[in-house]
Amino acid sequence: MSEASRTAPDSDAPTTPSSPPPSRVTRLRLGDFRNYATLDLAFDSGFVVFHGDNGAGKTNLLEALSLLSPGRGIRRATYGEMARQGGSGGFLVRAGLVSNGSEALIESRLSPPSGAPASRNLKIDETAAKTADELLETCRVLWLTPAMDGLFTGPSSDRRRFLDRMVLAIDPGHGRRASDYERAMRSRNRLLSEDRTDDVWLSGLEAQMAELGVAMAIARSELTRMLTEKIASAASASPFPLAKLDLNSGYEAADLARASIETEEEVRAGLKRSRGLDRASGRTREGAHRADLSVFFQAKDMPAALASTGEQKALLIGLVLAHAQLVAQLSGHAPILLLDEVAAHLDPGRREALYDLVASLGVQAFMTGTDAQLFEALTGRADMIEVAARSGG
Repeated sequence: MSEASRTAPDSDAPTTPSSPPPSRVTRLRLGDFRNYATLDLAFDSGFVVFHGDNGAGKTNLLEALSLLSPGRGIRRATYGEMARQGGSGGFLVRAGLVSNGSEALIESRLSPPSGAPASRNLKIDETAAKTADELLETCRVLWLTPAMDGLFTGPSSDRRRFLDRMVLAIDPGHGRRASDYERAMRSRNRLLSEDRTDDVWLSGLEAQMAELGVAMAIARSELTRMLTEKIASAASASPFPLAKLDLNSGYEAADLARASIETEEEVRAGLKRSRGLDRASGRTREGAHRADLSVFFQAKDMPAALASTGEQKALLIGLVLAHAQLVAQLSGHAPILLLDEVAAHLDPGRREALYDLVASLGVQAFMTGTDAQLFEALTGRADMIEVAARSGG
């Protein structure tokens, strides 16, 4: 179990006149979540800083806040892993927030194990949500964590997941399309591995994959285009190096720039032609599941993967903040930012520039760090909450 103490700010972070009303978390209550048996925190500011020793539970608080969005949160943990060891086996995360001037109460609850697969029950204003995508109607949550530091050098699946979360923040239907596509692809792969020759069944799955895959590719391409424009428009004001983006759609032949029914038919026909090769390789070799996002360091005209660790961190911060601006512009929700250990590897000047840029976006930002002095530039602008572990877990 952990305890938290706080220093209240003198004022909230400023917002720009043209920005949408900010989404603000005003209260967070936890029960049997990670190392917290119970916790109740209220927030008054646009900046919230959780500071304290490693292992005290700072990132656990960000993980709880990340459940205000669809998916499994910033760690991509199973829901069972989020339940406190020695607790009931379930957990409760309840957050009060103000979004576009209206108050909302969001509750995520995992019931104690009963033999059935673990899944969270989600309520919005005491009404059961049919799907987690309904959360996107209330707020948008974006995050940056140390685990993402290897994004540019890691596997393409990490960049694809990062790209899809960016798309989801402005296109709530993207997550459903992606899951339906994966389901259809797994079914096709299974039929091919069993050497089934049911052409009607395979053709139906391939038609579904073509429709969903092309839609996913278009959404990714449009996000990449808009984000590139947003980065270019902020070039003179950004304290962070600028990224250049290049998207490989996963489709070699299809012309996605002029996507149409004919494009879907081209993709479907390609899947049919490749059945033999896909059966031999044990996988579908082409499609939206093979997409990759390449990031380049503009100033040095080099792949981000070849930049220094510090340069990669700065590039990623700039990319996330540009995306936050885009989300606010397109969705009408100034997003909530979760920035885990974001200040630790920045020099004082760039740290202060980061805080000023976040403030100018009109968003609420939750940050973590072991040293409260890293956030001196936020004096008077942030809720400073010390997180300290206590014996007894």
